[in-house]
Amino acid sequence: MIDIHSHILPGVDDGAKTEADSLEMAKMAVKEGITKIVASPHHKNRHYENYKKEIVTHVKVLNELLQANDIPLEVLVGQEVRIYGEVLADYENGEIQTINDTNYLLIEFPFKSVPQYADQLIYDLQIAGLRPIIVHPERNQELLENKERMYELIRGGALSQVTAASLLGKFGKDAEQFAFELIEADLTHFIASDAHNVTNRAFHMQEAISVIDDKFGADIAYMLRENSHLLVENLNIHQLEPRPIKRKRSFFSFFKK
Repeated sequence: MIDIHSHILPGVDDGAKTEADSLEMAKMAVKEGITKIVASPHHKNRHYENYKKEIVTHVKVLNELLQANDIPLEVLVGQEVRIYGEVLADYENGEIQTINDTNYLLIEFPFKSVPQYADQLIYDLQIAGLRPIIVHPERNQELLENKERMYELIRGGALSQVTAASLLGKFGKDAEQFAFELIEADLTHFIASDAHNVTNRAFHMQEAISVIDDKFGADIAYMLRENSHLLVENLNIHQLEPRPIKRKRSFFSFFKK
């Protein structure tokens, strides 16, 4: 299994604090059946800045540490970029790190909103040959309140990644329901851990895949896992035709004339 979103690098953001923390996360990842994991430290989120050159160095050091401790896990380069207007310019300047040096890039929205320029930026990134992946949309307040917005973004060419823990209710019932709705409407393409530690922000990948298998069937569960493998090889992923999320009718709507 490949995990395309984690905060396993030590001391660079709100994920692993020390090398010992990284090793504990790596051991847990291996128990989950993960063989490759993308280190995607936060970038430009008003708290942390992790540039491509620095990430490459940190990943190299961590891989050497894992090998020295006989932990069978390979760490791949990545970056979780908080959306901002100059992303494309900074990519062209060599500051932005795609996943495993592919054309796929993790993009994070603010938790309460979707910037008005998001559609244009997503379009511009695609024109430049990049495939933007919106991370954990199920936890974004604006998308939760206006689910048609997510359909518009995916129709515009964006991809999305749901967090495994969301499918287990660990970010609340609203995020859990929205995560299921995204899968049902073919509005998401990847499941990843977004793991920060081995306690309250752990992996939960096996359990989440099992839930998807039970609720949507083995084909969907396989597709979501397979897409991560295709991604790191810079291949085209499996995509089904997206559909708008159906509105739930309220009790009182039955009495409206």
